[in-house]
Amino acid sequence: MFENLPTAWNVVLFLVAALAIWFSAVRLTRHADAIATRTGLGQEMVGLLLLGGVTSLPELAVATTATLQEAPELTIGNLLGAAAINVVLLALADAAIRHRALTSVQGSPKVILIGVLGVVTMAVVVAPTLTGDTLVLGIGGWTWVLLGVYGGAVWVMAHSHAERVWRPMGDALPGRGGEPPPAADAGDSMRRVVAGAAAAAAVILAAGYVLARTGDAIAQQTGLGNSFFGVVVLAMATTLPEASTVVAAVRLQRYEMAISDVLGTNLFNVTIIALVDALHPGGPVLVEAGRFASFAALLALVLTCLFLIGLVERRDRTIRRLGIDSVIALFVYGAGLAVLYQLR
Repeated sequence: MFENLPTAWNVVLFLVAALAIWFSAVRLTRHADAIATRTGLGQEMVGLLLLGGVTSLPELAVATTATLQEAPELTIGNLLGAAAINVVLLALADAAIRHRALTSVQGSPKVILIGVLGVVTMAVVVAPTLTGDTLVLGIGGWTWVLLGVYGGAVWVMAHSHAERVWRPMGDALPGRGGEPPPAADAGDSMRRVVAGAAAAAAVILAAGYVLARTGDAIAQQTGLGNSFFGVVVLAMATTLPEASTVVAAVRLQRYEMAISDVLGTNLFNVTIIALVDALHPGGPVLVEAGRFASFAALLALVLTCLFLIGLVERRDRTIRRLGIDSVIALFVYGAGLAVLYQLR
């Protein structure tokens, strides 16, 4: 269908779907904030499970659609490219705060725990590209390990005893009180809040499907190729939910939720590989993706580590409104894209 449309029409549909995702994700953040406040789950768990899961819906739509169209390289490029871009989005949150480094104003050890679990998960993604793999019950053996690691990560987070053992530097941002404002949907009933979150999720899923179909068509029509287009252009589009939720969460002063959304999305995204493996008629999909997938995963892993260093080191220094860790991450991401372009 979309491949028969002119390239210009596909680009227009691609942009419309991207805008729909952006505005729906902003609303989702406000509903998630209310849910975190009313249920007592905390910003980290809501960011990991609710925002992380829902904002992964475009990647899920891309994975299902592209794999059924026998373009698994587009799927893998999108998932791993999105993982790298998601971490770079923390630089966007950094800029939104102004005059402070994002990693110095959050105070939850659980955020670091989510990041470390994400690094372990991404390392498992790299493993089959180096050791090879065989199918076990329809999906790769390493993919089963990946699912086990994700399940273990969620269990560890749910049973974590990590408390708030430090305070954000300076205790508050300039010109603001030390306590964040009340939830934006504080006056709405819980039923209405949940319904609003579900409606936003439905729009994100539908728009993600359009992104997948038009993205695949644009990749073929422009000659960019599925792997590179998936890891750059399509990944940027499917990370719009994370971009909008991160900015919205920062404006609400929910810094732990913003970071947990990004890192939680990366945890969830890589498990979509299991769905790709199950739908793909060939061998283990990560083995077929080869060096390109391996380097994309390593790029996401290194970027995550850079921000983890910032969260532990906590030096509140900025360069043109960005923390030092954000500046380094942007440089590393740019260099990584240059390498991926050569591997396409």
